[in-house]
Amino acid sequence: MAALTHQVPRKQVTDAITLLIDNLVNIKDETGEFLLRLEDGRVIDTKGWNDWEWTHGIGLFGLWRYYEQTGDAYAYDVMVKWFDDRFAAGTPTKNINTMSPFLTLAYLYEQTGDQSYIPYLDTWAEWLMADDGLPKTEEGGFQHIVFNDENPGELWDDTLMMSVLPLAKIGLLLDRPHYVEEAKRQFLIHIKYLFDTKTGLWFHGWDFNERHNFAGALWARGNCWVTIAIPEIIEMLDLPEGDAFRTFLIDTLAAQVKTLAEHQDESGLWHTLIVDPTSYLEASATAGFAYGILKAVRKGYLPRHYETVGIKAIQAVLANIDDKGELKQVSFGTAMGSTMQFYKDIALTSMPYGQSLAIVALGEFLRSYI
Repeated sequence: MAALTHQVPRKQVTDAITLLIDNLVNIKDETGEFLLRLEDGRVIDTKGWNDWEWTHGIGLFGLWRYYEQTGDAYAYDVMVKWFDDRFAAGTPTKNINTMSPFLTLAYLYEQTGDQSYIPYLDTWAEWLMADDGLPKTEEGGFQHIVFNDENPGELWDDTLMMSVLPLAKIGLLLDRPHYVEEAKRQFLIHIKYLFDTKTGLWFHGWDFNERHNFAGALWARGNCWVTIAIPEIIEMLDLPEGDAFRTFLIDTLAAQVKTLAEHQDESGLWHTLIVDPTSYLEASATAGFAYGILKAVRKGYLPRHYETVGIKAIQAVLANIDDKGELKQVSFGTAMGSTMQFYKDIALTSMPYGQSLAIVALGEFLRSYI
């Protein structure tokens, strides 16, 4: 990455990350447009920082990865305060997405040894595993329950990032190997039903009830969770070379990244429907792809020549951060679509996961200065 590091001073990258973090914790939904009002009276603020959804879980993940590398005290304080405040307010309804903050909590427990975290890690992971906890699809898949829909019989690619990675990490911390084996099983079943053998990309979802992949959308942000999750699980489990599960995952990732490289826009971004150039360009997925690709190259999971794809994506991410630290061209949270047009019509707005994915991407890029 030497060529780009000579073009972009390290301070420019760290300044961008500082702006992104500030924007992350100060995002406001001034109009109330993005508040989710449930039938039971609950209101979920998916845009602001002071609530509990997958958007916040991904935000925490970005902060953790940056803190892990730099020791940044502000990032650490933001994470700890978020958990303190949320635990004081009370935990939300358990679902696939509200599980996502526990990946960061597991890392914080490993760092601090704070025993008060254990009951949360234990209870939520047991809910994922239990027969009377999270409902399972055919073949034991994690049904993608969200705040407003049980989505019976459905697998979504988001699940690997939101619930399966936390389960694996908690299994390692609490010495529960059956959690780890279940996490591995979930990767396999999601690959079985979501991997598109024609392109190497991933469909957004699968429905066991009607046996289809919904619109057949090769949606960018859904794909970026996979680009992140595969290197994460290989590293997390310290899978050795020659391990069959590791080899299978790397082959799956390589097939995806090959097609990503072929469809990257000249700007460095990807379209929200990766193979459809009439869909808009989307920056949060681009940041996720940048992180996963650069990390996979660094770890030796992907060939070195894919580094140029990741670098081009980093340049695009930097170009889309405004002077207030907002990553532009970020699509709002996206439910399962039954048509391609559904994905094209999703609104663009600042969101915590956009900030976070930019933070992890730039944080991974920072390693090139070392």
